[in-house]
Amino acid sequence: MNDGDVSKQIQQMVRFIHQEAEEKANEISVSAEEEFNIEKLQLVEAEKKKIRQEYERKEKQVDVRKKIEYSMQLNASRIKVLQAQDDMVSSMNEAATKELLNVSHDHHAYRNLLRDLIVQSLLRLKEPAVLLRCRKHDLHLVEHVLDSAAQEYAEKANVHGPEIIVDKDVFLPPAPSHHHAHGPSCSGGVVLASRDGKIVFENTLDARLDVVFRNKLPEFIFSYCRSAGSFLVRLLLDES
Repeated sequence: MNDGDVSKQIQQMVRFIHQEAEEKANEISVSAEEEFNIEKLQLVEAEKKKIRQEYERKEKQVDVRKKIEYSMQLNASRIKVLQAQDDMVSSMNEAATKELLNVSHDHHAYRNLLRDLIVQSLLRLKEPAVLLRCRKHDLHLVEHVLDSAAQEYAEKANVHGPEIIVDKDVFLPPAPSHHHAHGPSCSGGVVLASRDGKIVFENTLDARLDVVFRNKLPEFIFSYCRSAGSFLVRLLLDES
C-alpha cells in the first residue's frame, strides 16, 4: 500500500468518525430537547395544578364567606321580624289594657260581667264556702250581684248555694292611673279562693287578658292590622 492509499484510508476513517460524532451529537441534542420539553411540561402542569388548587381554595373561602354573610343577614332579618312582632304584641297589650279601664265605666254592663265572673269562678272552684276579693271601688257592685250569682251557680252545678264571704279588709289594687303608674293595679274582676286558701282562682280582667294573649297570640299576629284594643276586649269578654 503506497502513501496515497494510506492517506485516502485515513481520510475515510476521519470522515466516518466525524459523521459518527455528528450523529451522536444529534442524538444527544434530540434526547436533551425531549427531556427538556418533558420537564418543562411537568413544571407547567405542576404550576397549573397549584393555580387550580389555589383558585379552588379561594373559591371555597368566598363560598364560605357568602354563606356566613347570608346566615348573618337571615338571622338579622329574623331578629327584626321577631322584634317587630314583639313590639306589635306589646303595643296591642298596652292598647287593650287601656281599653279595659273603659269596661268598668258602664256600671250596668260591668255589674253583669262581675256576676258572670263570680259564677264562672264558683264553677271552677266547686267549693261550699269561698272567700271573694274585689277592688274597693267595686264592692257595692259585687254585693249587688252576689245572691244572684250564687243562685245561678247552684242551678248550674245542681248544688246548694255556696257561702260567699267578701273580704272587706284586703282589696284588690285599684285601677292603673298616672299617680300609681309603677304600683300594683287591677282593671277589674274578682279573685275567689277556698276557705283554707289552698285553691285560688284569679278571674280579674287583667288575668283574663293574659290568658287571651297566651292562647290567641298567633291570631293576634295574623289580625294585627285590625283595631288592637277593641279586638282584644271583644275576645276577652267572649272568653269563657
